[in-house]
Amino acid sequence: MIHFSSFKLENGLQVYVHEDKSVDIAVMNILYDVGSRDENPNKTGFAHLFEHLMFGGSKNIPSYDEPLQLVGGENNAFTSTDITNYYLTVPATNLETGFWLESDRMLSLSFDPEVLEVQRGVVIEEFKQRYLNQPYGDVWLKLRPLAYQVHPYQWATIGKEISHIEQATLDDVRDFFFHHYLPSNAVLVVAGKVNHDQVKELAEKWFAPIPSPAKPARKIPTEPAQKQKRTLTADAQVPAHALYKAFHSPGRFHPDYYAVDLLGDIMGRGQSSRLYNTLVREKKVFTGVGAYGTGTIDPGLWVVSGRLSDGVSLEDAERAVDELLHEVVAKGVTEEELAKVKNQAEATLQFDEVEVMNRAMNLAFASLSGDASLVNHEAEKIRKVTTADIQRVAKSILQEENSSVMYYRASGKKGS
Repeated sequence: MIHFSSFKLENGLQVYVHEDKSVDIAVMNILYDVGSRDENPNKTGFAHLFEHLMFGGSKNIPSYDEPLQLVGGENNAFTSTDITNYYLTVPATNLETGFWLESDRMLSLSFDPEVLEVQRGVVIEEFKQRYLNQPYGDVWLKLRPLAYQVHPYQWATIGKEISHIEQATLDDVRDFFFHHYLPSNAVLVVAGKVNHDQVKELAEKWFAPIPSPAKPARKIPTEPAQKQKRTLTADAQVPAHALYKAFHSPGRFHPDYYAVDLLGDIMGRGQSSRLYNTLVREKKVFTGVGAYGTGTIDPGLWVVSGRLSDGVSLEDAERAVDELLHEVVAKGVTEEELAKVKNQAEATLQFDEVEVMNRAMNLAFASLSGDASLVNHEAEKIRKVTTADIQRVAKSILQEENSSVMYYRASGKKGS
């Protein structure tokens, strides 16, 4: 159970406080409600670029890392399709340093042209190394636009293509910052050896003076229901053929999310899953195979992916996968299978809450649902999922016309 209190500043910044006197640290987590889904289709990769730019100096503080390190603090950040998240840890006695640093870069970045050039180079190199020059690295660059026709999930967080970052101007950067990096578009969680009154006083001092228009309206196109199977064949110099079969599925805050997530665990989590047991251990169709959901806020994807054994064709591999998917649609799952993955899911939740930083992050993300207390009800929602729920969602999403399939061929390998 994560106990918390909350308040909201006049400029729209939502603040949550989670007190834990058993630790000697304080953590700050600032979630900006902006991800790659909020980008202009012709200027993608900006949310991820800002993950880097936010460490390049702000209006009054030329170096973010140096003063934080001087007080024994550390920090990091990450970007997803839905959010950009910044977090830091400091000794509890130095909490105000965190408020000083975070408020100044929320107020305004320095917009130094040299910083933009440096971080542009870092992001471009990351694009090349992780997505273009790594085996299977471009899978999601190809699979996303196959599965999504209108929704901005059709591009990866890194962006559609390198040229969008190469051509980004300082004006582009300023526009993106002042549209999205606003107090009204942020959630601040302060946790650890802190108290509500202390956090409120510091928030009023450091964040309240930052001006903010209303939270920007989101105008994201809804992905229409898929009516026909889509396929794509790709060739690359990779070790083995690979199969990726994606089905549209409910978003992170949908009531059916937990059933869909548990379906993924039953079918493809670990070596005791149905897919692994049958298609790796018994039939040796794949050398490795799994199933998982993307967990995005808007409707996401439920994906089966695996690398094929030598001599197995992609068509035969897909038929083998389809047999197992049809079986769960027709016959459902057993109580024993469901109980096992429920226990695993609950254990994961409990383990995740050991660290105070994880609690802060989870609380911030849960607030995006409109009810931050969701963070304390996930285990309950998992327990309520029944075998009938699993079969119902399987019937709903595991339809061939709802699938987008990528056949990733290893150039020079046998099989088709």
